[in-house]
Parts: sequence; structure tokens; C-alpha cells
Amino acid sequence: MTKHFKAVRFAWNGIVWGLKTQPNYRVHILLSLITVLAGYYYGISYEEWLTVIVMMFLGFVIETVNTAIEKLGDSIDTKFNEHIKLAKDSGAGAMLIFSFGAAIIAAIIFLPKIF
Repeated sequence: MTKHFKAVRFAWNGIVWGLKTQPNYRVHILLSLITVLAGYYYGISYEEWLTVIVMMFLGFVIETVNTAIEKLGDSIDTKFNEHIKLAKDSGAGAMLIFSFGAAIIAAIIFLPKIF
């Protein structure tokens, strides 16, 4: 059991480090807060809340994996390395794809309520 508690503590340390040092985490927090407030204001349905919550957490997961890829690449080689660049670009691309999808879902949920 001690092994599992250590693993949770290490994971928590990674989350806290990301929140303290990564500007994109703060952007996610701000956008998530705005989304939650909009959800309450517009009275979104239970199913819409489930979608919003899943999307918010998934965004944090993808950003965390992207950050891990970036830090790992930086620790391997600080000079230009085409393979590391492609790994970093792919991680960032995953976040960009997710962001487009999240924006589309937000539009589907909120635009009919706004207009």
C-alpha cells in the first residue's frame, strides 16, 4: 500500500508543479471556470454537464501529457534534435486537435442557449 501512496504523491507533485509553472494550465483553469459559470447561468442539462466535465478533465490530461513530452525531450537533449521536435510538435498537435473539438462542443451546447 505504501508503494501506491507514493505513486499518488508523485502524481500530485506533478499536477502541482504544472499548475505553478505552466501558463497553459492557468488558461485551462480560467476557461473551465468560465464554462462552469456559463453552464450554471444557462442551465445546461445533466448530459451537457457530463460532456463539459469530461472535456475539462480531458483537456488537463492532454496538457499534462504534452508537458511531460516537452520536459522529457528537454532532458534528453537541449540542442536541436529533429526527433524531439517532432515528438513535441505531435504532443502540441494533440492539444490543438482537442481544443478545436472542445470549442465545437462548447458551441453546440452554448450557442443555442445564447441565441
